Amino acid sequence: MERAAVFDVDGTLVDTNHLHVVTWWEAFRQAGHRVPMHAVHRAIGLGSDDLIAHVLGEDLDKDRDAGLSAAHKALYGQYFDRLPPLRDAGALLRRLHEDGWKVVLATSASGTELAALRRALDADEAITATASADDVEEGKPAPEPVEHALELAGVPAERAVFVGDTVWDMRAGTRAGVRCVGVLCGGIARSDLEEAGARAVYDGPAHLLATLEDSPLA
Repeated sequence: MERAAVFDVDGTLVDTNHLHVVTWWEAFRQAGHRVPMHAVHRAIGLGSDDLIAHVLGEDLDKDRDAGLSAAHKALYGQYFDRLPPLRDAGALLRRLHEDGWKVVLATSASGTELAALRRALDADEAITATASADDVEEGKPAPEPVEHALELAGVPAERAVFVGDTVWDMRAGTRAGVRCVGVLCGGIARSDLEEAGARAVYDGPAHLLATLEDSPLA
């Protein structure tokens, strides 16, 4: 029977979370909002509209969201040609593919940003499909991104594992009915990931690959 290994990308496979923190912080600053970086960091993993609402509050004038998102996209786009993959991220995806897993990416990135992330991973031959922000109406922590990834793979939730680095990932995966695996390389504490639904937690892709036979992805 086929199995699906669904992966978040930012902070899970590519070391971009702190780039997002800095560029979102600068976008907020340019718009006149003084926000602490730790508040931005805790919101990374949400889609743009949800991130802005999480950081600034639900009562914010929604008409300004597009400007903030555009500013962040322009600032973050400066790094597209040098996004750093986390150690052994590509090797992990290739190993799972060789072991018969359908590897699917579930990410809030899309367009040129997603293309840059895939170039950084350099593992296209191992990736069966990608569920991007363009494919869903609601982003994480809603289950829709993970559910769509499973549809693309043609695999039921009970035959899937979702790997991510944020509480939003763990909540989305749990709501979609899949087993969740957390990684610490995105900067979120082990206890937070476990509380949000992670059944196992690893330092990052290299640690997961090194202990794969004893993991939920065995």
